[in-house]
Amino acid sequence: MTTTDRPDADLVDGVLAALADPTRRELLDVLSGRGQATATTIAAELPVSRQAVVKHLAVLDTAGLVESTKVGREVRFSVRPEALDTTARWMAALAADWDRRLGRIKRLAEAAEAAARDA
Repeated sequence: MTTTDRPDADLVDGVLAALADPTRRELLDVLSGRGQATATTIAAELPVSRQAVVKHLAVLDTAGLVESTKVGREVRFSVRPEALDTTARWMAALAADWDRRLGRIKRLAEAAEAAARDA
C-alpha cells in the first residue's frame, strides 16, 4: 500500500509526524483528560513554557488533531478525534495486509516442508 493508494495520505502523514513528538502526545493526553483547555492551563501541567505549548498546539491543529474555539478573550483547545480515527483505520488496514502476506508465506513454507517430507 503506497501513499498514492490512500486518498487520506496527507492527513495520516501529518498525524504521524505530529505524534512523533513525545511532548505533543503528552499535550494531547492532558487535553483529552480535560476536554477543553487554554494553552496557559495546559502549560501549568507540563514541564514546558506556554509559548512551547502554543507552538505544539499549532502543529497539532495543522495535523487536524485539535481545534480552537475563542471564548471571550480566551482561546480554548479540544481534541478532534477524526484524524486519529482515520490514522487508526489506515494502521489497521496495513496490519491486516501484512497478516495476509505473512499467512501466505506461512502456507507456502508449510507446503514446501510437507513436499520435502513426502519426497
